[in-house]
Amino acid sequence: MTMVLEGEIGLDEMNDVTAMLLRLARNGVSRVVIDFCEVSHFDYRGVRTLVRHADAFRQQGGDLRLSGLSPYVFAIFRSAGAHDAFDYFADLGDARRSFERAVLTQAG
Repeated sequence: MTMVLEGEIGLDEMNDVTAMLLRLARNGVSRVVIDFCEVSHFDYRGVRTLVRHADAFRQQGGDLRLSGLSPYVFAIFRSAGAHDAFDYFADLGDARRSFERAVLTQAG
């Protein structure tokens, strides 16, 4: 599953993202990529929320991976202490393929 975020992501928008992630988890989705290519700002207070969701997806055998973060948005994640909390990908396709490689590695 891929979520594409756009614009400035503040606390109101994070509430929407959180609601969507909870719905996905309830529906059995455990592998999610969030694409940040079009995000110009991300409120640092939302970083910890994403970390908690990533942990929950990992407990289900999946993961939450991030793609397309600008250097500015990545700096927000780094300053919030989440520089090693996620697998970061420059390209959405690479993030999606990383899940395919994980399946192949586990099966092989």
